[in-house]
Amino acid sequence: MDGMTATPSPSPVPAASEDASRRGGARRVLLAAPRGYCAGVDRAVIAVEKALEQYGAPVYVRKEIVHNKYVVRTLERKGAIFVEETEEVPEGAIVIFSAHGVAPVVHEEAAARKLATIDATCPLVTKVHKEAVRFASDDYDILLIGHEGHEEVIGTSGEAPEHITLVDGPGDVKNVEVRDPEKVVWLSQTTLSVDETMETVDALKERFPQLISPPSDDICYATQNRQIAVKQIAAQSDLVLVVGSKNSSNSVRLVEVALGAGAKTGHLVDEAGEIDEAWLEGVTTVGISSGASVPEVLVEGVIDWLAERGYADVEIVQPMEESITFSLPKELRRDLRAEAAAGAGAGSGSGPGSGTGSGESGV
Repeated sequence: MDGMTATPSPSPVPAASEDASRRGGARRVLLAAPRGYCAGVDRAVIAVEKALEQYGAPVYVRKEIVHNKYVVRTLERKGAIFVEETEEVPEGAIVIFSAHGVAPVVHEEAAARKLATIDATCPLVTKVHKEAVRFASDDYDILLIGHEGHEEVIGTSGEAPEHITLVDGPGDVKNVEVRDPEKVVWLSQTTLSVDETMETVDALKERFPQLISPPSDDICYATQNRQIAVKQIAAQSDLVLVVGSKNSSNSVRLVEVALGAGAKTGHLVDEAGEIDEAWLEGVTTVGISSGASVPEVLVEGVIDWLAERGYADVEIVQPMEESITFSLPKELRRDLRAEAAAGAGAGSGSGPGSGTGSGESGV
């Protein structure tokens, strides 16, 4: 993993007086940056594409590789087959685990079916998994802040189910019970609202003053950066449009953050065709952002749609820059290196490495 830089820079948003004068005149768009694909999503999507190139179709993917309808449909057209459970993958086939991570039992299921596995779990999610294992080995009660049923929460909880208690927001804190109030730690889902998570942590600390925090932030850099950018555009926006799918936690959070930061209205849309023209009534300034699993082509479609309706002036609001990348899963790197060394492509249908299941993380 390369180092991340998040260098604050002056926002190109106009000064208050200029902004006030513009509100009475031309329509405009405030375009948040950073937005869209994060390093973990980029890695996961490329992993599926490279697997299809390397081994040929079909390649199976357990769950949606990332939570975006457009991405899933595009990969399906290329030959990826998405399944809900490991048992749906034919024995001996190739299966890719999604960016959200899986519990150890899923690796065991894959090995039992002799599946060739490629683990596209985001390295930042893997970090949380390792924290859960470490604290559980030291016999801590782990309070996992997250949303019940989310794939990432299921995967993390599966690392130490007897030690982990899910805390689904500040309102759930009163229900938490632990064995020893002096041996408690909190971890979190990586795609939550930073503000709501810290509100939950504060409430937990009131109940458990000895609560330990993770050694570093669990909420991923991309989630935090996109929320910071949305906050900057929200107060000046009559309407904020967040491009993303409804099952994308970080996309849903962006709408909530925008409304909490002063946006008059906010909506989540998968693409431009879902925008209701009635939303533009009385609107001078439209803010735009997109979730971490959204390709830029969908944002460009929204910008074009707005331009056709008089919102042609686009200003970029970029409070920080991102320069983080992740290498491909090790299973793909190994086979791509072997192919390069041999000077010939692998035969269609061959699996990663030896073709046997692997229980290791693809970090």
